[in-house]
Amino acid sequence: MSKYSKEDIIRLVEEEDVEFIRLQFTDIFGMLKNVAITASQLEKALDNRCVFDGSAIEGFVRDEESDMYLYPDYDTFEIFPWRPQQGKVARLVCDVHRPNGEPFEGDPRYVLKKVLREAADMGYRFQVGPECEFFLFQTDEDGRPTTETHEMAGYFDVVPIDMAENVRRDIVLNLEEMGFEIEESHHEIAPAQHEIDFQYGDGLTIADNIMTFKMAVKTIAKRHGLHATFMPKPKAGVNGSGMHINMSLSNADGVNVFVDEKDPLGMSRTAYQFMAGILAHMKEIVLLTNPLVNSYKRLVPGYDAPIYVAWSAATNRSSLIRIPTSRGDNTRIELRCPDSAVNPYLALAACLGAGLDGIRRELVPPASVDKNIFTMSEEELKQLHIEQLPETLGEAIESFEGSAFVQQILGRHVYTKYLEAKQKEWKKFRAEVTDWEIEEYLYKF
Repeated sequence: MSKYSKEDIIRLVEEEDVEFIRLQFTDIFGMLKNVAITASQLEKALDNRCVFDGSAIEGFVRDEESDMYLYPDYDTFEIFPWRPQQGKVARLVCDVHRPNGEPFEGDPRYVLKKVLREAADMGYRFQVGPECEFFLFQTDEDGRPTTETHEMAGYFDVVPIDMAENVRRDIVLNLEEMGFEIEESHHEIAPAQHEIDFQYGDGLTIADNIMTFKMAVKTIAKRHGLHATFMPKPKAGVNGSGMHINMSLSNADGVNVFVDEKDPLGMSRTAYQFMAGILAHMKEIVLLTNPLVNSYKRLVPGYDAPIYVAWSAATNRSSLIRIPTSRGDNTRIELRCPDSAVNPYLALAACLGAGLDGIRRELVPPASVDKNIFTMSEEELKQLHIEQLPETLGEAIESFEGSAFVQQILGRHVYTKYLEAKQKEWKKFRAEVTDWEIEEYLYKF
């Protein structure tokens, strides 16, 4: 059932004195885009008559087929609480369509909606709860971001050690005013690192919310004179920022189908199959859950990030997937490798698609690994058949390339454009000479 009708939105814009409306969409690399219109153009936009140049968006279309149309999702209408209260600014999240009215296959939101429909055809609704981490750094005298911070706070610290508590509170209050249900927020392990977790919801809403969350965090941080970054590993020697994804499936009545009270872990056969599907496809989809050269600087031993394809029934945080202790309606699996640089539409589509494939094929996961994998020898890892995640973007590209499963999930257009861009990124990085190389080799050789 829809939250808003066309008439509702027109009335709200008039009653709330909304002057500008941002028609937002996301490119295949997870970058938020928008076309801004005034209230006088709202009815035209709500009738799906707003055109933009798709050839200007990397990964979209060619010059000769550039006209694309934005179809607003009425239920995503929100007013930005941090903007002026006179002449307010609102947004609508949009789907991208071709001139003939067909959905554009290169729209990441379309990719996720397609997999969600497959889940619905199997009788499932995808439920997701993200744990979003980020850093708040100082800016220089020109307002440009740095990696500097005055604070030295750690996990769960409070003021005065946590010097950004007021910033985090401002972020939370603004998000709640936009309808987010924030479960918790706290300082993370590294200095200047923070985490905000919001209530789980259906996959499409959460993907939209992650994009809104990033925009809100960056905007409000800037108001406080800080720069918010979702770069996975902005500083060596400290923990990087992840975005753990908690996942479950419910049926049409909203009942969590991951629950089976007769099972020793309280988990159903469906839950095990879903988890087995993700484990089976993880190396193929890690380019989507960890999309940057920098992502793999986070996935190293010693910094609370998983590097092995395994799961744990215990609270073993060295595993790729762990089962949180909450049971009953809160039974879920937690995927720990993703970082906040992801395109949430593509990452969630890949995770859901992998889980559904596990259910269809009735896959069985390997045995739970309930000891610290980081302390295991190479021989122990081989005996337990524990594989390692790709160690670089280059290795992730190799696992992604040629995957029939990934092509089926993303569609030919997104798969091809995404792969080409990541190959270009890796090639460019390999040609760079880093500061580490200068420090390590210039004097010696």
